[in-house]
Amino acid sequence: MTQLNSLDAELAQELGDFTEDDLDVVFTPKECRTLQPSLPEEGVELDPHVRDCVQTYIREWLIVNQKNQGSSEICGFKKTGSRRDFHKTLQKQTFESESLEGHEPSTQARPRHLNVLCDVSGKGPLTACGFDLRSLQPDQQLENLLQQVSAEDFEKQNEEARRTNRQAELFALYPSVDEEDAVEIRPVPECPKEHLGNRILVKVLTLKFEIEIEPLFASIALYDVKERKKISENFHCDLNSDQFKGFLRAHTPSVAPSSQARSAVFSVTYPSSDIYLVVKIEKVLQQGEIGDCAEPYMVIKEGDGGKSKEKIEKLKLQAESFCQRLGKYRMPFAWAPISLTSFFNVSTLDREVTDVESMVGRSSVGERRTLSQSRRLSERALSLEENGVGSNYKTTTMTVNSFFKQEGDRLSDEDLFKFLADYKRSSSLQRRVKSIPGLLRLEISSAPEIISCSLTPEMLPVKPFPENRTRPHKEILEFPIREVYVPHTVYRNLLYVYPQRLNFANKLASARNITIKIQFMCGEDASDAMPVIFGKSSGPEFLQEIYTAITYHNKSPDFYEEVKIKLPAKLTVNHHLLFTFYHISCQQKQGASVESLLGYSWLPILLNESLQTGSYCLPVALEKLPPNYSMHSAEKVPLQNPPIKWAEGHKGVFNIEVQAVSSVHTQDNHLEKFFTLCHSLESQVTFPIRVLDQKISETSLEHELKLSLICLNSSRLEPLVLFLHLVLDKLFQLSVQPMVIAGQTANFSQFAFESVVSIANSLHNSKDLAKDQHGRNCLLASYVHYVFRLPEPPRDPPKTGGATAALPDPRYHTYGRTSAAAVSSKLLQARVMSSSNPDLVGTHSAADEEVKSIMSSKGVDRTCNRMSYYCSGNNDVPSSTAAPRPASKKHFHEELALQMVVSTGMVRETVFKYAWFFFELLVKSMAQYVHNMDKRDNFRRTRFSDRFKDDITTIVNVVTSETAALLVKPQKENEQAEKMNISLAFFLYDLLSLMDRGFVFNLIKHYCNQLSAKLTNLLTLISMRLEFLRILCSHEHYLNLNLFFMNADTAPASPCPSISSQNSSSCSSFQDQKVASMFDLTPEYRQQHFLTGLLFTELAAALDAEGEGISKVQRKAVSAIHSLLSSHDLDPRCVKPEVKVKIAALYLPLVGIILDALPQLYDFTAADARSGKNRANGSDEDQEGTSAINQNVALAIAGNNFNLKTSGTMLSSLPYKQYNMLNADTTRNLMICFLWIMKNADQSLIRKWIADLPSMQLNRILDLLFICVSCFEYKGKQSSDKVSTQVLQKSRDVKARLEEALLRGEGARGEMMRRCRAPGNDRFPGLSENLRWRKEQTHWRQANEKQDKTKAELDQEALISGNLATEANLIILDMQENIIQASSALDCKDSLLGGVLRVLVNSLSCDQSTTYLTHCFATLRALIAKFGDLLFEEEVEQCADLCQRVLHHCSSSVDSTRSQACATLYLLMRFSFGATSNFARVKMQVTMSLASLVGKAPDFNEEYLRRSLRTILAYAEEDTAMQATPFPTQVEELLCNLNSILYDTVKMREFQEDPEMLMDLMYRIAKSYQTSPDLRLTWLQNMAEKHTKKKCYTEAAMCLVHAAALVAEYLSMLEDHSYLPVGSVSFQNISSNVLEESAVSDDTLSPDEDGVCSGRYFTESGLVGLLEHAAELFSTGGLYETVNEVYKLVIPILEAHRDFRKLTSTHDKLQKAFDSIISKGHKRMFGTYFRVGFYGSKFGDLDEQEFVYKEPAITKLPEISHRLEGFYGQCFGEEFVEVIKDSAPVDKTKLDPNKAYIQITFVEPYFDEYEMKDRVTYFEKNFNLRRFMYTTPFTLEGRPRGELHEQYRRNTVLTTMHAFPYVKTRISVIQKEEFVLTPIEVAIEDMKKKTLQLAVAINQEPPDAKMLQMVLQGSVGATVNQGPLEVAQVFLAEIPADPKLYRHHNKLRLCFKEFIMRCGEAVEKNKRLITADQREYQQELKKNYYKLRENLRPMIERKIPELYKPIFRVESQKRDSFHRSSFRKCETQLSQGS
Repeated sequence: MTQLNSLDAELAQELGDFTEDDLDVVFTPKECRTLQPSLPEEGVELDPHVRDCVQTYIREWLIVNQKNQGSSEICGFKKTGSRRDFHKTLQKQTFESESLEGHEPSTQARPRHLNVLCDVSGKGPLTACGFDLRSLQPDQQLENLLQQVSAEDFEKQNEEARRTNRQAELFALYPSVDEEDAVEIRPVPECPKEHLGNRILVKVLTLKFEIEIEPLFASIALYDVKERKKISENFHCDLNSDQFKGFLRAHTPSVAPSSQARSAVFSVTYPSSDIYLVVKIEKVLQQGEIGDCAEPYMVIKEGDGGKSKEKIEKLKLQAESFCQRLGKYRMPFAWAPISLTSFFNVSTLDREVTDVESMVGRSSVGERRTLSQSRRLSERALSLEENGVGSNYKTTTMTVNSFFKQEGDRLSDEDLFKFLADYKRSSSLQRRVKSIPGLLRLEISSAPEIISCSLTPEMLPVKPFPENRTRPHKEILEFPIREVYVPHTVYRNLLYVYPQRLNFANKLASARNITIKIQFMCGEDASDAMPVIFGKSSGPEFLQEIYTAITYHNKSPDFYEEVKIKLPAKLTVNHHLLFTFYHISCQQKQGASVESLLGYSWLPILLNESLQTGSYCLPVALEKLPPNYSMHSAEKVPLQNPPIKWAEGHKGVFNIEVQAVSSVHTQDNHLEKFFTLCHSLESQVTFPIRVLDQKISETSLEHELKLSLICLNSSRLEPLVLFLHLVLDKLFQLSVQPMVIAGQTANFSQFAFESVVSIANSLHNSKDLAKDQHGRNCLLASYVHYVFRLPEPPRDPPKTGGATAALPDPRYHTYGRTSAAAVSSKLLQARVMSSSNPDLVGTHSAADEEVKSIMSSKGVDRTCNRMSYYCSGNNDVPSSTAAPRPASKKHFHEELALQMVVSTGMVRETVFKYAWFFFELLVKSMAQYVHNMDKRDNFRRTRFSDRFKDDITTIVNVVTSETAALLVKPQKENEQAEKMNISLAFFLYDLLSLMDRGFVFNLIKHYCNQLSAKLTNLLTLISMRLEFLRILCSHEHYLNLNLFFMNADTAPASPCPSISSQNSSSCSSFQDQKVASMFDLTPEYRQQHFLTGLLFTELAAALDAEGEGISKVQRKAVSAIHSLLSSHDLDPRCVKPEVKVKIAALYLPLVGIILDALPQLYDFTAADARSGKNRANGSDEDQEGTSAINQNVALAIAGNNFNLKTSGTMLSSLPYKQYNMLNADTTRNLMICFLWIMKNADQSLIRKWIADLPSMQLNRILDLLFICVSCFEYKGKQSSDKVSTQVLQKSRDVKARLEEALLRGEGARGEMMRRCRAPGNDRFPGLSENLRWRKEQTHWRQANEKQDKTKAELDQEALISGNLATEANLIILDMQENIIQASSALDCKDSLLGGVLRVLVNSLSCDQSTTYLTHCFATLRALIAKFGDLLFEEEVEQCADLCQRVLHHCSSSVDSTRSQACATLYLLMRFSFGATSNFARVKMQVTMSLASLVGKAPDFNEEYLRRSLRTILAYAEEDTAMQATPFPTQVEELLCNLNSILYDTVKMREFQEDPEMLMDLMYRIAKSYQTSPDLRLTWLQNMAEKHTKKKCYTEAAMCLVHAAALVAEYLSMLEDHSYLPVGSVSFQNISSNVLEESAVSDDTLSPDEDGVCSGRYFTESGLVGLLEHAAELFSTGGLYETVNEVYKLVIPILEAHRDFRKLTSTHDKLQKAFDSIISKGHKRMFGTYFRVGFYGSKFGDLDEQEFVYKEPAITKLPEISHRLEGFYGQCFGEEFVEVIKDSAPVDKTKLDPNKAYIQITFVEPYFDEYEMKDRVTYFEKNFNLRRFMYTTPFTLEGRPRGELHEQYRRNTVLTTMHAFPYVKTRISVIQKEEFVLTPIEVAIEDMKKKTLQLAVAINQEPPDAKMLQMVLQGSVGATVNQGPLEVAQVFLAEIPADPKLYRHHNKLRLCFKEFIMRCGEAVEKNKRLITADQREYQQELKKNYYKLRENLRPMIERKIPELYKPIFRVESQKRDSFHRSSFRKCETQLSQGS
């Protein structure tokens, strides 16, 4: 560091200097729940095992911390911690979208009126200058707007303004990234602590019976019926009054406060609905059966008075005497079950598995919940809900009103479970169990975390424990139904004794009321009874003896007693349980004692040195026991003299169960043996030693220990886990401690290591144990983190003579020097030979144990049980001994590394599979080693031996190759590989803090090379390396490791050995040629900034890669960079701007990478496709489908792809390649990184860089900024929780609909769909590859985390995201300013200007905060001032957009925004006037903008806009400089125009609800602009947009066709190209209406006039764009034939431009259109038409007007009628509107003048016969329609219907003004013709129709039997009313009298002839179609047909002779044939006519 310049040195220092060590070894005291730790009793010499256990439980945790964990950790979590109040520091940003919310209702609520309709027609919009603008008040004006300031000063001011008040940390505003990728977060393991299940607090409130006569005692416990297990110990309590307590005074020597508890905390680990709380009640023993004693309780009631009072008094006296005499004995009385089902409510049980697991160590909280959840948990203290206990569970009071009487012969637990099972089934017991009325009230609640004043099961007070509290709460020990895998952390040593049954049935008569006295003895003398039995309620805390309850007169009683004993820490062979059996005489006999002895039994506590537990059946000795009885078990007592007298001849008659709950006794043989053998090694023991039932001599010790190491893993999992900490400690001790056994040095390293490996394996493989998100077993993780410490040297190594060195502590003995020397030479040999023979390495002498002990313990105070490791400095260690002696001592880390390297086979496999565990052990032991070392020897390079480094290198290589090998295998191994990869990364991460960094960097390099050499799959490779690097980069010294302060030109290559040797010059001397390369990933950069270089390389590779699943990898890559930057940004060490500048410089190459990835970014502009707001490019519909980044699709439509000068660079600059698109979130994360760099980098540097960039690159930057704008658009508050889910849903629906439509072959957007499907721009990138719609694919991912956010949270979120949007946009603005300033010197500024404007306009079209808008408008004004001329000359198009956006903001409701916008607009006009008199063009653009704004924006407010116009007027009037020019008057004229357009809008507002009227108005407005093509075009587009919204696609398309015709007219005037359409004439095939557009004649418009036709659409590409859009809409509307006509105009233009790509897609679309025609055939639906007439003066202009309305296909008459009636009903009041039901002509005189009448009639298109020749297809019959017909039936009498012979019909034909489809959906009727048909003509028409129906049904392909039968039935069915037969009988029965009717008669007769022929064909056809079951039906049809034919024959055959008279005579024989031929001719005519 010698020559770093001072600033850099300082920075480096601040960020955590290198030389300091990062790892800190800290001792933290263990948290203890109780006031005093639980310890064995004082003054006992403990066994080594017990001592070790206690030591383990009370010693401090040893934790290795990273000193500066600040950066990575705190930053990671800064967001949650201090972020809580972070939002309070933010300013609220105002957004118009939100300020509007308040105002909206007022505009909507206005009632609608139609009365204005009448005025509209008269006024053209340009005259309607409704009222004078001057009458308004102008807004606040900007002060210095009109002062002359130089452009530079202006820019400077703007910049200063922008710089103030900015948010320092960008990332603090950005939602933190999904944790799924956050591999670098190493969860801190849970601290090992005592296991507590779900805790329930039970308080006993009342216990009383009908009569109160004696003391009663309750005991409460939990039982699980399903598991048939008692799951808690007993809780004893009583609620006796002082009076009753007095009865017992003689028997209670003292009352301990702890025995007065009335509330207990039960713990349940596995909640279920089968848990019952059982309350048992006992009373003092008295004479009589239980039933007799309970009798009074059932019979007498306290309140009865009189006699019962006396009885009660008597009973009380009786009770008192029993209490005095038998007070220490109890008898069973009653019991009551309470189900806890409702407490462990059902919803909890559903979660039982997961949550319970988390309680049991099956899952430490961090696991299976993402980190964020666990963080949330820690933020609010774990409430009950987390614990799986009744979530909404408040406190419940349970009341029991009746108790079950205890049955003397059914007291055992077995019986209890039977009772409970019955009770569960029927909630009452069988009849024979009597019940006793009483009252028990319990309060049950879930126990709070902290309960004041409670006692543990050992009676230790729990913190907090106030002094003065009388009644404590007791914690009740749980007996879980299944294993609980939580290691012991407190000393607990309890024994539970359960006497169960005694069988004295055959015994002498005296044994009837039997009790057992139970004692815990430490010897055989009566005085040896130990006071270790826990007392019951209201008595002493500990007792020496306890008596069981008595069943009256029962010789073989059952017992339910539970005796709880506190076991002494040191047990000997003398300890035993003594049972003494007595008969108690209840009656008082003179002189007889109460107790008579029946016998004894006993149980030794130890058997073979281990605790005896389980069930026993003991014999009973009937007389005094012989001496030394306790040495043997009762069953195996050797023969005595005199012999012992046994009951039942030494058979077992007494059943008992003993259980221990102990954290000292392992109760597992393997563990027991292992511990015993270890202790025999450590301490001086006499051989042979006894282990369980075998004796072990000194010689076999080594063998046995190795055996026991091998067997260790076969012990049961539960005890292994319970004693895990101790077992591992011992194993590690063994691995480094050289043992001398019988004079031989034994080495257990390898065995111990293998044992550790197998334990790790079995813990990881157990299904019951939790793992964290990196797959690490939680128990092991917490062991390494908290418990593990370097193994200590042995306390007393065995002496073997030789000199003892003088040492500070005489307890450490060493070998003689000679042997030590020999050993070290052996070691050297071993080194030379190989390091693979562990036994050789192990032959260390103990010579260096002294050093070891001094080093590892730093002055351990051995007198205390605890370790006090704290020590001040090293002064207490003589330095001479502290110097490490080379190679003569085992260090744990070296041993461990060695064992890892030399392991083989399965062991090796497991070691690397769970490498994380061994890595963490290595790191922790290395850290302790370094910590204990002498600080002077602190060069990292010499800290660790070379051999150790070799081992580490080997290990890293092996893990890398293992990982690679796994990745090549099938999928399921991948996860394992990922875990190994992550563990390796963490290992190297830790090594960076401990070892020489150059060494570690080399390891990293090896890793990267090795992986790429072995992996073929690029994605896997990138993904692995990414996770690896991400972890390394999260290192807190990451920045220093990357030499971020080094200069570009002087830094040395890295991986660097150390830094001291480097020199560096000042950073500011950037050489210009280097500037450009700073933004690229150069080899020099990668050498110098090693890790960052690697990371960037991966990112670039990921962005460039292809393939399945790539987007996941890309997400990972981006998220890695993002989290890194975010951690710097929030790192308290990096607050200073100068530090941030340096850091940003380190990340500059990222900018290059992002620019290269430009085509892959998700395009937010397209995705938004906002309705209403007109985007910067093209109209909305164009947007909808595209999502590839190319703005050029849009620009092309807008008319820009033939002059690529502006921003078309992208198309030409990028090779046409299908890129893999990034999804929205990845893109957003990448963007925020880009913005961060741009914000924090040195601005002058950025300008230099920009100045050197080629314009193509610059355009790329602008494109990037363009996307950024849309990417960080503010989404609004409400959206933050609704949008995300809706957006998600919507986009999926859209996609699904599209795909479906496409597959079905119909469909709107075939083309769009293909655009979406092209691999390069999958619009919804997520769908294709990861169908788990990850939560982060929604907008800000805020919603899904927690649906029910509070309002405050939503506000806070909105506040933060508002600030983010503002800050992001300001950074973009800064960047644009940089570009403008840097490039103002260059020549390419014109194209740049366009790009900058595009970005600005885009940002103006997003929802922006007022803060941003102020700055944005300021920048715009600066631009106008600086480049005005350019702006108006070159950037015509941008200018138009700009006008529109600025105007939009002029109508803003926010005052500041309005005043900014007005000022900007005014300047725009002023400069355009000043420039080259471009004012005309700007006027035109402003007018058009307003027109389109008015037409499109729904939220548009004209009052505000009027006020803005007034403000602009004020500017014009005050602008002294311009007064001399015509400018002010022109401005006024323009404003007046604008005002009149506004007037139209007000009108439009009023018709908002009446779509037809609205379209009429828009149509009229458009028409009034006949002379102003630009505006007419705008209005046509507005109409198209409105139509599209209403799904009238055909009309929308027609509007665009008209627009295109307009453009064509203009283009043909301008230039005469053969390929262009010749004006609107060329459009006739599309629609005959288009000729209207030719009204633009040369005299009204000269296209050269300035400002006219200057819009983007008046170009060839604009024309193509309009037509393509129209074609798309036609295709959506189903008019595929028209699509063809439209493309006929487009194709020549495309061919002329040689645009083959477009041609491809055009032909593709054509093919689709033709396909649709073929596939849909007759199924196509076109419109339905209705005639609507309006009558009544209320309608104003509409009165007596008739229209034809076009409605969607299959609209029924009632639908339209309901709609119109409803609408006009709202306008005039429902009572005034009436629908005329018939279609007869309306007689105006008969109508009520106060009402409005609507007449609606269904009409059909009408064609003359000649027309039918041309209109062949269904489409032709529905297109270009101008004539419609409806029929009205009538009779001459005036009724509508009559008999056949009097039924007339009126056919009315209407002609409309234009042909349908047109630009609107209703067209007025201009002509009406009527024809009346006589009855016979009506009959002819009907018969023709019927015949035609038959013909169609017969010829249908494929044949439709149902249809055919239906038509047939209607034709030949017998009962058809007014059917064919009746018609024939009426009209054909006789020849008419009137010759005029002959023709008709004949025509009808011929009709019938054809009809009957068709019927015949139909019957035949039906015969072929029917199934077997329709035979009868066919017969019937046939019969009817024959009948009909017979009936008709005479009439058909009768001809009218007059009609057939020959015209000239011929031979008679020829006549016949003539006749026939004429007949035939007539027929053919007939069929044609039909």
